[in-house]
Amino acid sequence: MRRAINNAQHILLYLLLAFGGFLTAWPFLWMMGTAFKSYVEAVEPTLNPFPKQWHWENVAAVFNAAPFGRYFFNSILVSGTVTCCVILTSVMAGYAFARLRFRGRNVLFALVLATMMVPFELTVVPNFTLIQRLGWYNHYAALIVPWCANAFSIFLMRQAFLALPNDYFDAATVDGCGHLRFLIRIATPLVKPVMVTVALFAFLGSYNALLWPLLVTADESMRVVQVGLTYFRGDFGVRVNLMMCASAIVILPAVLLYFVAQRYFVEAALSAGIKG
Repeated sequence: MRRAINNAQHILLYLLLAFGGFLTAWPFLWMMGTAFKSYVEAVEPTLNPFPKQWHWENVAAVFNAAPFGRYFFNSILVSGTVTCCVILTSVMAGYAFARLRFRGRNVLFALVLATMMVPFELTVVPNFTLIQRLGWYNHYAALIVPWCANAFSIFLMRQAFLALPNDYFDAATVDGCGHLRFLIRIATPLVKPVMVTVALFAFLGSYNALLWPLLVTADESMRVVQVGLTYFRGDFGVRVNLMMCASAIVILPAVLLYFVAQRYFVEAALSAGIKG
């Protein structure tokens, strides 16, 4: 009797998980199906995600509507540079807050965390004014420099370095290893899953940005892919099929990056509750 109850509970649990997975995947399935529908079929009030006739020419129409090749180049360049800079700044700052002893360390770290409470919209005007005064308007520096460091990434790296046993640093010190060498040779490889998580968040945050690139760029050659999606919305409505096709194309790099980094992302999540 108990075994039958356990089996029934497992079946119910699997059904609930399958239903939750279906609800999560449904918007993506609908987007992929609508991407290859005609405009008339795309605006029909139906829940059927599959097109009656596949319109593969929508992909060519997307690239003809806007220079998405240039947009992809800008997005990958900006997002990749921002990711590298965020990794560098978060590793250096996280290690300093975790391992170095200096006056005012806790106060400075509290100030860094306090910046997480400031809404992005509140800093748009000061940042935009600074960008103009520096002469960076409509340049890559305006898209990259303001986002080369963030408090959340520093916090994650600090917690990762704090989880490392002090015995590692003591043994390295006996062998004549300083802080910089210990960070590069020993500490950084041990926190690689957290670094990959930081890189993933940094890339997605920069790649999905819309408001800031729209404000600090004026030329088509400086636009990014998220700005390109706005071309399918006009005075006569939204070209739903082309917008969904463009969205499916734009989301591919982020999905591929997640699958590549999935193992490290899961390791970082599992190690979050384990004390070193």
